[in-house]
Amino acid sequence: MTTDTSWVGATMGTTVPWVGTVGVEFGEVTPQRVVAHLPDAAELRNHVGGPHAAMIFGLGETASGAVTLAAFAPAMERATPLPVRSDIEYLRVARGPLTAVAVLERPAADVLAELDAGTRPEFAVAVTISDAQARETTRMTVVWTLRPNR
Repeated sequence: MTTDTSWVGATMGTTVPWVGTVGVEFGEVTPQRVVAHLPDAAELRNHVGGPHAAMIFGLGETASGAVTLAAFAPAMERATPLPVRSDIEYLRVARGPLTAVAVLERPAADVLAELDAGTRPEFAVAVTISDAQARETTRMTVVWTLRPNR
């Protein structure tokens, strides 16, 4: 059975206004992996002509949120996904448009089992970001939780 995730990009654009403001676009979207793109724009650059660190972080966090939404959509009526913490490593100066690949690091079923058991589960999403030359420029991990709705 294939899960329809075609709605995730549009939902991110409407529920997270920043996504539309900076022009994040979504390519591949599955419950395990999301590929997101940030176009190059002069107003998003830093003092050395590459994308500002805030844009890089924002793209990575957005991609991690999109995979979270895709993976846990059935649980959204009973829990709210929230980022808990992030770790980011800038490997080199990025140039031009960026591509982020976010991968869920735990099976969604395991996370949902913890939620069903009455706990507030945490799970990590690994993100790699590459620039226009397909050079990996950034690695990050975003840890999310599913906060039970009351």
